[in-house]
Amino acid sequence: MEKIPLTRAGFDKLDAELKHLKSVERPSIIQAISEAREHGDLSENAEYHSAKEKQSFIEGRIKELEGVISLAEVIDTSRLSGPIKFGATVALVDEDTDEEKTYQIVGEYEADIEKGRLNMKSPLARALIGKTVGDSVEVRTPGGERAYEILRVSYS
Repeated sequence: MEKIPLTRAGFDKLDAELKHLKSVERPSIIQAISEAREHGDLSENAEYHSAKEKQSFIEGRIKELEGVISLAEVIDTSRLSGPIKFGATVALVDEDTDEEKTYQIVGEYEADIEKGRLNMKSPLARALIGKTVGDSVEVRTPGGERAYEILRVSYS
């Protein structure tokens, strides 16, 4: 099995979600199923079917998180330096619009473009890997070709 790179913050977030699902959500849904059973005929009991569906989702998510955590390779980004790699926080400027953006390159389980966390397998992240401050990169996006200049690179 291939290791899954995670930042410490990403690992901690997934671990906290797993603990919450096991200690809060799982017991809660078991209780809800038990109460729904007491209402009689299960074939026409919407509460029961809804609770069972939610239980299935929770158990699936628990299995997924356990798998990710078991394969996790936590990378201490504060010890990294040099050219752009996993964990780097990169400030870019769009060469056409002069719009500045900042992204941290993370693994797929941490990625959240709205929060500036870029999946390392994305076209932009792949173009940035190995580059340094002052370099320009061209990226093919669904919206067309984009060119960016790297302004800053930091690891924290």
